[in-house]
Amino acid sequence: MEGVHKIYDLGEIQVHALRGLDVTIYPGEFVAIMGASGGGKSTFMNMVGMLDRPTRGLYQLDGVDVSSLDKVEMAHLRNRKLGFVFQGFNLLSRTTALENVELPALYARLPPEERIERAREALRIVGLADREHHYPSQLSGGQQQRVAIARALMNRPSILLADEPTGNLDSRTSVEIMGIFQRLNKERGITLVLVTHEPDIAQYAQRVITFRDGKIRRDEVVAHPAVAEEVIKNMPVVGADD
Repeated sequence: MEGVHKIYDLGEIQVHALRGLDVTIYPGEFVAIMGASGGGKSTFMNMVGMLDRPTRGLYQLDGVDVSSLDKVEMAHLRNRKLGFVFQGFNLLSRTTALENVELPALYARLPPEERIERAREALRIVGLADREHHYPSQLSGGQQQRVAIARALMNRPSILLADEPTGNLDSRTSVEIMGIFQRLNKERGITLVLVTHEPDIAQYAQRVITFRDGKIRRDEVVAHPAVAEEVIKNMPVVGADD
């Protein structure tokens, strides 16, 4: 992003959500986005995810000028490049884990055989190969978030955008989810951009960008990111949520 502004016109007043943002996220990075509510984090993520457009300024995704695309072109690029993970899981309650994971491939019109194969692979990646026929009500919070991550992987994105993905989870399960993200980043080269209010969660990333009043106030490399697998080894098992 270069010189990105986002202004919301609310009639008599204008809200400047982003103020001249200059930031580059490189392929294969794991970046945490922090800052107080109203600081611009969510607006930034909406821009990255092509869910909103800048009022002015340049946003390029893999060299493509997003501002030059129409809605159909943006949706196509979003479907190919991006995966989304949210705090609330957003699973369909009357649909099995496997069917929930398949959903993005339905929009991509993949043949049924390939769709099921990809969905099973995604569930295996997040450690839920044996839960494909379970409904969300039969899964713990951590398992539901794993299904949501698997769903985000269905179209094999190069970038995962995660908005407060541990916000509804206990401490141990949060670390387990961060472990999945770290493996996806390290072993599969997926770029990760994660919004969090929790400094301890941000320390699993390689870089932390802090927003305030629509601007970047700090952009720091994490010298020694926490390693989820090591942290879990030293955590008590009491009340573990798998």
